[in-house]
Order: sequence, then C-alpha cells, then structure tokens
Amino acid sequence: MTAAADLVLTNGEVHTLTDPDETYEAVAVRDGRIVRVDSDYEIDFLNGVETREIDLDGRVLLPGFVDAHVHMETVGRHRLRADLRDATSPEDAVDILRDSDTGDDWILGFGFDESTWEASRYLTRDDLDRVSTEKPVVAFREDLHTAALNGVALDRLRDPLPDGDVQTEGGDPTGVVVEDAAEAVREAVEPGPAETADLLLAAQRDAHETGVTSVHDMVRRSHAPRVYRDLEAAGDLRLRVRLNYWSDHLDAARELGLRTNHGSEFVQTGAIKTFTDGSLGGRTAKLSAEYADGDGSGQWVVPPAELREVVRLADDAGFQLAVHAIGDEAIEETIDALADTDDPAGARHRIEHLELATDDHIERMADLGLVASMQPNFLKWSREGGLYDSRLGPERRSENNRFPAYLAAGVPLAFSSDSMPIDPLFGVHQTVNPPEDTQELSVTEALRAYTSGAAYAGFDEHRLGTVEAGKEADFVVLEASPWEHPDSIADIDVAYTIVDGEVVYEAGA
Repeated sequence: MTAAADLVLTNGEVHTLTDPDETYEAVAVRDGRIVRVDSDYEIDFLNGVETREIDLDGRVLLPGFVDAHVHMETVGRHRLRADLRDATSPEDAVDILRDSDTGDDWILGFGFDESTWEASRYLTRDDLDRVSTEKPVVAFREDLHTAALNGVALDRLRDPLPDGDVQTEGGDPTGVVVEDAAEAVREAVEPGPAETADLLLAAQRDAHETGVTSVHDMVRRSHAPRVYRDLEAAGDLRLRVRLNYWSDHLDAARELGLRTNHGSEFVQTGAIKTFTDGSLGGRTAKLSAEYADGDGSGQWVVPPAELREVVRLADDAGFQLAVHAIGDEAIEETIDALADTDDPAGARHRIEHLELATDDHIERMADLGLVASMQPNFLKWSREGGLYDSRLGPERRSENNRFPAYLAAGVPLAFSSDSMPIDPLFGVHQTVNPPEDTQELSVTEALRAYTSGAAYAGFDEHRLGTVEAGKEADFVVLEASPWEHPDSIADIDVAYTIVDGEVVYEAGA
C-alpha cells in the first residue's frame, strides 16, 4: 500500500517547467520530496489522516526560484538599515539617513541609485555632513561599487582608503569612493556574528516573500558561512544556500579541504568568486571604447595576469569559478582565462553579469560550456534616457544583456538579482517586456533561467529547478499566471513559498 503524503497541493495550475512545460492540477509531497505530479483525482489517493491539503484555488504553482547571484547581508540591510532604494533625490536620501539614526556608532544606508534622480549625481561628503558631523555616515550605491562618506567617516578611514579610488575636487575628497576604497569601507562596517544572523534572517524573510527557495550567496570577509551553519543546526535556516567565496578566501578554502559541492542539504560550498572590472554605474566596467559621458574606458579591479593566476589556483583545487565581467574587454580576458582550465564545461565555470558580450564571446562560451550568470533586473537601467544611455550612448545601450543570443547559442543561462532587488518576478517582467527586441525572452524562457537554469549553475539540476517526482519539494505559488498577464508580471503576488515540503511563507498569515 502506498504511504500517504505529508502535503498535497490541489486544484491548481502546476507548471513543471520541464521541456516541454507540462501542466497538472496537483502535486504530492512526502519527506520533503515530490512523490507525484498528477490530476486532483489521482493525488487524492495519497491523502491520509495526517496529510495537509492546500487548495490552490486555481493559482499557479512553479518550482521555487533559485537566485544565482545575491548578497544576502545586503538584502538584510535593506530591511534593517536605512533603505535608500526609493530615495527620489539627494535631499530625500539625507532625510532617510537622518531618520534612521538609532544611536549606533555608524549611520549606514544602502541602495541609492542616482540615475533615477533629476540631479543624477552621487551623494557627496557635503550631503552626508548634513546627516551628522559627529558620527560617521556612509551611503552605498545599489551596485556596492561606489559609496559616499561624510567628513567624519573620511577622517576615520583615511589610512585604508587607496588614493586612486578616492575621488577629489581641487585636491579635496568629495566623499565619493569606488572599487577598492568602497571595499575598504564595507570591511570597516562589517557586522559581527550576532548582527550577521539578524541580517541573514531578515534576508531569508525577503527571499521567502518573493518565492526564492535557494540562493547563491557571494560572501567576502563575512561571518555568514559560520552563521548559516549555526542557523541550520538550530533549525532556523529555511533556505538552500550555496556559498560562493571571494578569491581572497581561496588559500583558506584550500587548506580546509573545501571543494565545490561539499556541504549539507542546506549549506554547500559553491564557486570561488573573483572580479575583473567594476560597474557601469561607477564608470569602472572595462570597455574597449571610452564612456559616452566621461573620460576613460573603465579600470581593472583584478588585472588580467592576476585573474589568470586566481583561475589556475582555484581550478587546480577543484573549485568552480564565478568571474565578474561586465565590459566587453573584461569579458574577453575572462573567457581567455577560463579557456585555459582543464575542463571548463565539467567545472561549470561561470561568468557573472556579461552585460556587453559580443557575438564572438557568446560563441566561445558555448564552445567551452561556460555558464552565463546574468541579471534581468539590470534592464531597468537600459531604457531610453536611463543610466546606460548616459554611460554608453544609444548604440551601445542596445547591445547589452542580449539574453536570447545565449539561449540560441546553447549557453546555459542562469538568472539572479544581485540584490537589485531580490525579486525574481521583477526580473522576469523586465526581460519579457524589455527595451530592445534583442533582450526579449518568453515567459517560460525567463522562468526557466530563474529555476532550472540557475539550478544548473549550482550543480543542482538533479534536485531543484523543475516540478518532478523525486525532486526537492521547493515551490512558489503565484496569485496569477504570468503567461496570462505578461504586461504586469512584476505586480503578481506570491501566495505561498514552500521549502523542503514545509510552508515557509503564506500571504496574510
């Protein structure tokens, strides 16, 4: 006699997101795994005395979203610190920061995006001195490659800030710092273990509210790896986490014997993450031609020779690589470096962002079996008059984030948020309704990139990414169908998020 299910979800529109995408009415779960996907009639045979049944009432059930590139501490900070994402001007950002002062030593804000402001300029020392002249104040741009500091913060951090990344005017610091200097600021305000736990639990709530059931967290000089394991041991981690360690952790990871895919069901070692260039917002992405609105063509954060050494050491030690490359020149150097590894396809080496890849780059990636880890959210900057119009000019703006070209070439495509924001439906909406035809995906293609595509990037396609018997019971239930409402996908609400067969989020509960 077949054992009863622990959980059944009935009367729904269940999309397996397999190829082809099959739809059913119901799904049954036992011991955290899917045991059957079928009609209501067939699933009813698995109903037992202790089975929990959820009537989906026609809602859409999908595999849980996998965010393949996110900074979970930053997500938590948006919830627990000054959230500058909705600031409409420098003055508004100053008011938000001033109102956020709770008596802590530092006043911190995260997520401002000056490209949406009429002034279209970074926050400066003068702005933040209006928040406080007694406490250090720091505001991080949304991409984390740029930060603004008040006078107190500049004085306190004078020694660790490399001069080349501290912007000046008339010889005096403006308060704007980029790349290595911004990283030094992040290190200075790094939270301790207890605060890290608060941030990660807050981020977990945000993930669940947006249907995310698994994340690839980019961690650097953080207590997060320890905290995740403590949370798992305590039964408080309800999110599958893949830890992608920054390259400055490589020696320690090798000494400890870590390898890609080592770990538990909920916390695994992922890739070694490294940079090549910076960001388009900070004019530090490395381009082959100059920026349209400023001098220079960007900068190397990790020079090519150093990148090759990091790639060699990480690959030899059995690690997947995840290499940040945005500008076309950076992408070229990254592909060259990864091409020299023993088995790029078997290692599933990844390139993160890939915003300005050429046709030749995409063809080479397909030949090498490299994974394209990309962020559809970034299309919010690609519209006419937006940030990319300013940085690149209209012609080059139309060449960014050409997602269909990757699929057509056979390059594995994994979607993620980079925390801008952590909301898969926002990203799916952007590429289903893009500024350019060359960026447009179908609803199914976009959802697969955020489920099975992202699972593949983390060696998890055998257990995540589709709704099939034998896989982990990780689901998101939507209030409406993105196929029936393609023009308003970003407005669709999440009704339930389920991880390991347990309801971790229920709207209104």
